[in-house]
Amino acid sequence: MSKPPNQPPQGGFGAPQDPPPGGFGAPAPQGQPQTPPPPQGAPSGPPPQQPGHGYPQQQPGQPGPYGQPGQPGPYGQPGPYNSGPYAQPQQPGPYGQPQQPGQPGYGYPQAQFPGAPGTPPPGGPGSRNPFRGKPALAIGAAVAALLVIGGSVWAVTSTGDDKDKKPVAGKSDDPKPSGSGGGAPVNPGDGSGDGGEDPENLNEGRQAGESEVLWYKEAPDAPGSGADADGMWITDKAAVKAAYKQVFAYDVGDGKPSWDPITFPEKICAVTPEKTADDKIVVAYMSGSSDRAKCNKLQEVDLATGQKGWTEEVEDGELFDSTLSVELTVSGKTLMVGRSQSGTAYDVTSGKKLYDKKKYGDACFPAGFAGSANKLVQVASCGAGGNNAHDELQGLDPKTGKVLWTYAYEKGWRVGRAYSVDPLVVYATDEEKKVWNISAFTSGGKVQEQVGVDEDFAPECGWAILERDLQGCAGVAVGGGTLYLPTEATTGANEIVAINLATGKEKWRAKSPADESMMPMKVEGDQLIAYVQPSYDAGGQVVSIPTGGSSHEPSKLLQNPQAVADIENSFYSKDIDWVDGRFFISSTRLTGNDEAKEKLMLAFGK
Repeated sequence: MSKPPNQPPQGGFGAPQDPPPGGFGAPAPQGQPQTPPPPQGAPSGPPPQQPGHGYPQQQPGQPGPYGQPGQPGPYGQPGPYNSGPYAQPQQPGPYGQPQQPGQPGYGYPQAQFPGAPGTPPPGGPGSRNPFRGKPALAIGAAVAALLVIGGSVWAVTSTGDDKDKKPVAGKSDDPKPSGSGGGAPVNPGDGSGDGGEDPENLNEGRQAGESEVLWYKEAPDAPGSGADADGMWITDKAAVKAAYKQVFAYDVGDGKPSWDPITFPEKICAVTPEKTADDKIVVAYMSGSSDRAKCNKLQEVDLATGQKGWTEEVEDGELFDSTLSVELTVSGKTLMVGRSQSGTAYDVTSGKKLYDKKKYGDACFPAGFAGSANKLVQVASCGAGGNNAHDELQGLDPKTGKVLWTYAYEKGWRVGRAYSVDPLVVYATDEEKKVWNISAFTSGGKVQEQVGVDEDFAPECGWAILERDLQGCAGVAVGGGTLYLPTEATTGANEIVAINLATGKEKWRAKSPADESMMPMKVEGDQLIAYVQPSYDAGGQVVSIPTGGSSHEPSKLLQNPQAVADIENSFYSKDIDWVDGRFFISSTRLTGNDEAKEKLMLAFGK
């Protein structure tokens, strides 16, 4: 059945509007297939509200996603993430500073919600589910979309160019599980040395069928106010972890130091979330300890040897575009350092400056970057505070910074996250309408399709304050042309939903094998690898789910010991990874509590 785009909506979900002179154009709020149309489009009316990556979305007058009455959105106003059971106003900010409600960014409004669909990292006090409510849709003049109205799906005929060929994500090699260990876990204590076997044997009382704690590390000393510990990189030989002012490396099998810790003169303030193809990372650290210190010192590190490579100091941009904080993105051999209103690219192998990305057009300021092995995208905030305030998404040549394509969102839409860069899958929100949208883009920057699944999704996303942190979400995976998202668990087990990026429709869903939430980690061959949260009486699990065929029942790969469940749950936020049959988990925030034997990192295996 088809329905004219200008037909009044049913059920209050918001109807598409007649295309204005430039065509429609904002991806629809999370959930319903909505293809953000070509540059300069208009989102359809407020469909079922659904909190996007950072704020719950709800219909006017309806209770908020967390049972709280509808409240003003983020951007410094009280909202679902600033009050109620899931509010965490006392949580320290990403760089060790207290989170300031309503703190504006440099040049564009910054949301004060967790940062996009996300629940507070496992182990935290409750979940920050951004995908509450129903997804809204936007109808594009040059692309087709599925419009959900009154619970029905309506087909909207495309009136423009044909869609580009749909990108397909490659699959990784089949996993080759292997584990090692035996005896008590090795614990250097502060991570600075071997230290022998620790008296605290985490394998004591391990039951049949449970995995083994191969090794664990206690957290280094941190200020009483806490400290960041962002960054965990696993190579074939070493598990490398950044914490406060240091970077540590441990043998993946026995936990013994792979190389001496690297200590920086000031705290680490940003890291490249992914390592390069030749196992290099870049760390940014503060220029000093005063309130005026900048996050502008760059240091390359070789994960294989612990050797320091090139160093560089990032210059401030123009007025209101400082390096108080930065975000680091790697795309192939290009390192992009994003400030609040601009970006500077360096050759990641030499540290040589390549180019700058600055203001362009109608007051469009670069606000965030996301990269993959061969792709680099930029999000720009345009016309801030004006009648035409909107976001633009651009594909860049990583080597030169040349703009390959531009996609303009309609007024009011804000790009929050990039769930994947190759293929490009973007999450955006409209704060005023309290709606969200997930769209898959072609390699040429056209909307391939919009997600049209009416569900409350709950990926785990970090706080986004001065930068967009486009790639700051865990609990989401993309592979083989499929997007995998976890649902929010209201009571009992949740599910992982597999969504076809070519159609925006659900392919299948798998239920968590326990009463705790399950979140996708990565796709390996024809299997989706997922992590099941621990409970008070059971450790976490690593499971595999067949991505093809008719059965999608999770199969247990590891069952972590019940005796370690409290430690797994103790991490307010964490990094997790599954590599070669071993499960790694580390904290991304240190409490600085000297009384507690705070853990930094653990490795599990058989």
